[in-house]
Amino acid sequence: MTKKIGLGRAHSKIILMGEHAVVYGYPAIALPLKNIEVECRIKPAKKKLTFDFYDPLSTAIYAALEYLGKAGEAVITYDIISQVPQKRGMGSSAAVSIAAVRAVFDYYGRPLDNDKLEILVNQAEIIAHSNPSGLDAKTCLSDRAIKFIRNIGFTELELQLDAFLVIADTGIHGRTREAVAKVAQFEEANLPHLARLSELTAAAEKHISAKDLRALGQDMTEAHDCLKKIAVSIDLADCLVQEALKAGAFGAKLSGGGLGGCIIALTENAEQAQQISQKLEEKGALHTWIEKL
Repeated sequence: MTKKIGLGRAHSKIILMGEHAVVYGYPAIALPLKNIEVECRIKPAKKKLTFDFYDPLSTAIYAALEYLGKAGEAVITYDIISQVPQKRGMGSSAAVSIAAVRAVFDYYGRPLDNDKLEILVNQAEIIAHSNPSGLDAKTCLSDRAIKFIRNIGFTELELQLDAFLVIADTGIHGRTREAVAKVAQFEEANLPHLARLSELTAAAEKHISAKDLRALGQDMTEAHDCLKKIAVSIDLADCLVQEALKAGAFGAKLSGGGLGGCIIALTENAEQAQQISQKLEEKGALHTWIEKL
């Protein structure tokens, strides 16, 4: 039994604290961005679907069809409507994969629990990222903040801050693999900064629990300084961070692998978030989003 249209949706994510340090076994905190979404629609077609195994979307659809025993006979096509830009550290490939797997299961009228969904999405993420941590998929599947430690696992964090996060896209593709390799090349010199990033992530977790926005903002801004010292920021990201702080943000920082991508700024209320968002676009951000925390 198939439907005329199979529909799947997913939201994106952003790293709050701990990028790069997480590679060395330190914790990272990631946030779901529930208002920034991807939608996938599966529809009947006139010929069998062909697959591109270098494309995470195509791979996610194949993984879902193979699980259902339909990979060799699927006469379908698909459309993606995405608010999530690619290569900006916002979990685009994970969100697309989640939406695609959900759409395939919906099209064939088959039940799909989160455990099964996560396994299939991680198969697609391996194609996209070779050796993914699973953090993107886990956060894009969650409605709560996620704390992750490599080789240990994930825990959910309660996030009731009554604050707003501004996400600003530099418009420059992030280059995570290059940034990770760059940090590793100078690992010995970078270790003090990575250790400090770990301390700031631990402090941020405590300040989230205490709902101390000013202290959390200070953690974020110092974390950005550490990311600058390990040379993964860029001039535009530094400029946007400074503009957010001048406009009254509690704190601001680069988010994700760096050498492009996004910056984030913590703000007290929706009005301030709108003002900072407008200022960042005036100063060169390609696009901004506002997420309630």
